[in-house]
Amino acid sequence: MTPRWPILPRGFAALLCAAAFAAAFWRLPQPAAPAFVPPPPATASALPALFAAQMLPTAGAIAQTPSLIHLPDGRLAAAWAAGSAAEATDLAIYFSTLGRAGWSEPQPIVTRETAAGSLFAHIRRVGQPVLQADGDGLHLWFIAFGIGGNTILSHSQSSDGGSRWSAPRRLATSPLAGFGTTLSAPPLPLADGGRGLPLQRTLLAGHGEWLRLTADGRIVDKARLPSPGRRLPPAIVAIDQQRAIALPGSGSQIGSASTANGGRLWQAGEASGLPGADLPLTDLPLAVLRLASGRLLLAGNPPPGRKTLALWLSADNGQTWQAARQVESASDSAANFTAPALALGADGRIHLAYAWRGQGIRYVTFSEAWLAGERQ
Repeated sequence: MTPRWPILPRGFAALLCAAAFAAAFWRLPQPAAPAFVPPPPATASALPALFAAQMLPTAGAIAQTPSLIHLPDGRLAAAWAAGSAAEATDLAIYFSTLGRAGWSEPQPIVTRETAAGSLFAHIRRVGQPVLQADGDGLHLWFIAFGIGGNTILSHSQSSDGGSRWSAPRRLATSPLAGFGTTLSAPPLPLADGGRGLPLQRTLLAGHGEWLRLTADGRIVDKARLPSPGRRLPPAIVAIDQQRAIALPGSGSQIGSASTANGGRLWQAGEASGLPGADLPLTDLPLAVLRLASGRLLLAGNPPPGRKTLALWLSADNGQTWQAARQVESASDSAANFTAPALALGADGRIHLAYAWRGQGIRYVTFSEAWLAGERQ
């Protein structure tokens, strides 16, 4: 006679299934405790006052969102989005390097067609590139804009200094489609060879996300950044191995946050001692950089906004800031100096790139002596 199995009470089978999944998850290897790469010791810069500016080679009628890095061989490289119009389907991500003869001819490294073929999705355009150098390799993150407001966070790599790039692959940050995801701030390197990448979700009230990535770009953890109402990720800088601050895009506590455990948990700042609370900024992209002297440099747009690009300095890890210099300012209707990107050279030179009037990318290099007001 065939034995009859007992009938489980209603809901009991579901509980057993959930328990099995929980047990399986518990056995998965957990990532080690996160830690930032600590800032290098402060050194005095011997560079005299210097300031020079030029336009990067043209790659389209409009140019947006530049990103700057130093290649393993010491050369400077830039990536940005360019095309015929701000949201045109021909927007592509271009890459150029600075050598002895100047900036190289920009080469498209991601187009709508190549992204669509690799991501297996209908892509309207690509944009918001973010670069990072890691040992002998380069990383590129960008946003592929799909239909209906869907945005796909994508990642590509190069092992030959940017000449060739791997096929883009998507980073799934949510079980649902990534509606309203924006990318503008570069990642922070982590002590284990990985990195932390800040994002912003603009859907409904909006919030930020901190993605912890492995050395090869896989997501192993994520945390919520308390940045309600923001359209763009905050600029983030490490203070030591465990502490970092996220600077706001406005002169209020919205968007300000800090972590004391390597990015595992971020807490909103308070009015007293708020990082960057005295910064008169608008809700536009920011860039932050630790200088050779140990001070922090911030580039952004003071009110009323796009018509002025300014620089601020902090000698106390972002608790207080002082206005340093204006990079560019104009009052005409076409004035638009936004989306700054910063990089520090081995010699202490500071490199800055930004979108200039929506028509191209302007590149500026200067020294800390120039920031202090000294003349060339």
